[in-house]
Amino acid sequence: MTTATPSAINLPVEREVKAAIEGQRALSAFLTTAFETQRIQIFDEQNEAHSVELPTSALRLLSDILAALAQGNAVKVVPIHAELTTQEAADLLNVSRPHMIKLLERGEISYHKTGKHRRVRFADLMEYKTRRDTASEQAMTLLAEQAQALRTGYE
Repeated sequence: MTTATPSAINLPVEREVKAAIEGQRALSAFLTTAFETQRIQIFDEQNEAHSVELPTSALRLLSDILAALAQGNAVKVVPIHAELTTQEAADLLNVSRPHMIKLLERGEISYHKTGKHRRVRFADLMEYKTRRDTASEQAMTLLAEQAQALRTGYE
């Protein structure tokens, strides 16, 4: 099984943000199709067009990437089957590595060892993140309901 190769993550510059906005708008107009593949054209340095056939699912992913770039966010694509180090997993959850290890040791996220190193499957990490986000949202809803019931002025 391959692991994710770390690459530099840079925030998009203003020109890239503008191009992402325009590209995402143009691309999304063509993604309502039922076709499994789409043909696009890419222009080289000599302004010569080259036709490329791509899966529509890849173009949908590209549209999502462009939407994130348009908001000024950096983007990193990780294959679903990828295995992550504890540091990579911690970075994706925005937690410290020691906290990540506690989550693993408590069994909240599945992992396995490669030699003496822990490895976390990306899919397992995202499953945990979904559970965490759902629990957090439920807690916020409960707090909002309590605030309204107590008339604390947060209406």
